[in-house]
Amino acid sequence: LDPTVKLVLNNPCLTEFFTSVLALQEPSPCILSFTLRLAGILAASKNCFELLQQEKLLVRLFGRDGPLSNAEWKDASVRSGWLEGVCSMMCHQPALHFICSGGGIDVIFALQGDSSLFVASVASSLLVQMLTLSVASETTEPVSSKDCDWPACAQIIIKHIEDSLRSSSASRIEQSLKLLTILFRNCHATWTKAIWLSIAKQIESFLMEETVQAQPMLVNLLLNVARSPMFCDTNSFWVLVTSALERLNPVQAGPLAVGILKLYQCPQDVSTKALTVLLQPMDCILRAASQPLEYAGLLDESVSDPTTVESLLSSKSSCVTLLCQNLTHLGELLSLVSLPVDLSCSSLLRAVMTILQFCNGFLSPASPLGSTISRILINCFRVQRSALDVLAALAEQKDCESLIVSLFDVLLAYLESPNTNPPVLKKTLQATSEWLLCLLRSYYNQQQQAEKIFEAVFLVLQKRLCSPCWEVRDSSLEFITDLTEHLRGYDVFMQLLLSSEVPRLIENLLEDPEGYVRASAVTAFGQLAFINGSASQSPVAENQYNKENIVAKLQEILSRDPEVFPRRAAISFFNEWLRGVHTGQLEDTEQFVSRVIQTVEHDLDWEVRLGGLELIKVFCGYTICQLGPPECPFAPVSSAVAGSIHQNESLQVFCRAKLFGFLFRSLCDCDKPVAEKACSILLILRASLYPTDTLKGSQETGNTPAEHSIAWLQRTLRQGSLAKNLPTDGCNGVDFQDPESMMLALVTVDLKELHDELNKSSDHVEKSPQSLLQDILATVGTIEENEADCY
Repeated sequence: LDPTVKLVLNNPCLTEFFTSVLALQEPSPCILSFTLRLAGILAASKNCFELLQQEKLLVRLFGRDGPLSNAEWKDASVRSGWLEGVCSMMCHQPALHFICSGGGIDVIFALQGDSSLFVASVASSLLVQMLTLSVASETTEPVSSKDCDWPACAQIIIKHIEDSLRSSSASRIEQSLKLLTILFRNCHATWTKAIWLSIAKQIESFLMEETVQAQPMLVNLLLNVARSPMFCDTNSFWVLVTSALERLNPVQAGPLAVGILKLYQCPQDVSTKALTVLLQPMDCILRAASQPLEYAGLLDESVSDPTTVESLLSSKSSCVTLLCQNLTHLGELLSLVSLPVDLSCSSLLRAVMTILQFCNGFLSPASPLGSTISRILINCFRVQRSALDVLAALAEQKDCESLIVSLFDVLLAYLESPNTNPPVLKKTLQATSEWLLCLLRSYYNQQQQAEKIFEAVFLVLQKRLCSPCWEVRDSSLEFITDLTEHLRGYDVFMQLLLSSEVPRLIENLLEDPEGYVRASAVTAFGQLAFINGSASQSPVAENQYNKENIVAKLQEILSRDPEVFPRRAAISFFNEWLRGVHTGQLEDTEQFVSRVIQTVEHDLDWEVRLGGLELIKVFCGYTICQLGPPECPFAPVSSAVAGSIHQNESLQVFCRAKLFGFLFRSLCDCDKPVAEKACSILLILRASLYPTDTLKGSQETGNTPAEHSIAWLQRTLRQGSLAKNLPTDGCNGVDFQDPESMMLALVTVDLKELHDELNKSSDHVEKSPQSLLQDILATVGTIEENEADCY
């Protein structure tokens, strides 16, 4: 039997539930909505659909004599439940015929204009689903635009679309445009081309008539059609797209232009038009900022009338909106792996710099338009943030070296200005970081210029790190961290940094009253250890910021900071450090890891404990590679003789470092990710230290005290988080520092079963039909209290 049919037959209470709800005089809208959804889910099976039809349940639930004619229909949740139920069952032809023949399709048409936007959206999606099902299940040959070639249900829907588009009602036009947008987004079948041919003239007329209400939807529709492979070689469609780019105003055409430029199958001339749409406001900015005889625009010709752009830039509200939108689109374009069209990045960079100079009042344009724009943009944070994002993206592009000096003048002006608000300063620091990296990597002949810029940046940072605003201190620390991560190998940078006041100020911020700042200071301070670790010949390598002092300082923070963010940052640094530049003796590393682990295992924050487990994992790999075979890490030993020696050495190191106590206690951690991580590490250790054949036949005999305690450990671990803390003393105590006991624990405890149990999600219980049915039955008698449980 069909599983759904079997479920219904084995649980007659389901059909009794439907019948009892239908018998209620005034059913709760919430319960009625749930009933409709549940019936639709069951009716998705063709066999169960027929079974429910025989019981005459579906016609009473979804037909004209059901909720449609009741007072409950006024409740949006009931209308939504009805639509969702129909959506669920719309998987086969019988359901399609049932809805169409029973007048349900007229109900869906009406719900397209529902007062609830959610209901209206589902109605449009449902019509697309029905149209797709109708054509797919009832058509054997490719259809044309003639009515007689379409199946009956498809004809009804297509006629509804065409009639709505020709109507004088703006709401009906919008409904059909939304429906078509969903259709071309979700379906790329051949027959969609026939639908487009039947409506293309009407769409074109909307562009000619400049129907303002419909234009945003026209943009979405055209983009979805353009993304369909059915139209990549249709010339008439691209002519329409070009017309839209020319006729829509720049604010409306922007989303269409950037969407077109992301398509690789777009014709070159259309891409050029789309790029021109995005560059036209930038071109206008450059013109407005130039002297009359120093024209330096971006474009030779415009797509739309330049006076339209000038008019938008002359109004405060439209100027900010247009520039923010255009800058966002240009940022999206620059993020593409390869640009579909040639873009003059140097001219664009000049335009963005001009906008930033308008915003901070450092530019005095000669033209009237420039003066107007300058007054509008002064201290406009929205435009500043958008422009700085584009500025950072341009660092990845070529041919901008001629503007490097001017660019850093603009960035330093923002960094130094007291009027730069914290979010804008953060963006400025991010852009500065990108361009400093670009300067060092790409323009080797500007080394002297780079030194001057770094000196100026460090001077500004010294002020910013002392700012009374915590966001400014935090952003400055993040900037330093980002630079040091990328520039560890550049001696000029390292010497300038370590000889400045910046390291001392970072250390001071380890005591900052704001926890977020202390966390950022921990990360930035830790980076100094990486710099000293890689700068062996640096004249400042022996100063107070050597790696030993830094590690000791951060260990202190890990043990005593009252907030979790600094402690998380500290354990994160220790992981990165041990994985990266740390090259100390194994004995020193063992002592370091042991101290950190003994601190971390008592931390109340689960992410700190998780970081401690990651440190154990890194240390185990490091140790086994030092003592084990060269093909390590974490590979089963190939030689039994050599393996036994190395196993004992590694095991002794792990026991002395007190790792096993933390690992086995973590198996009972109330935070599941911690327990999962600990179990994974123990499994890796077992596979690394002991060949597979040593695990065969291991049993809990309990003949020796060690075996007795391990058997107790196995039973305790099965309790999971209910076991709380594992005791280490008394008759059942396990000695986690005894290599023999730990060897026995690794080969005896069923870690695989424990790992499977920890990884098992509760979804297999909560999401089954049987569980849902149990939830429904559990609400009997207590509906008001447990109504939500049914969902």
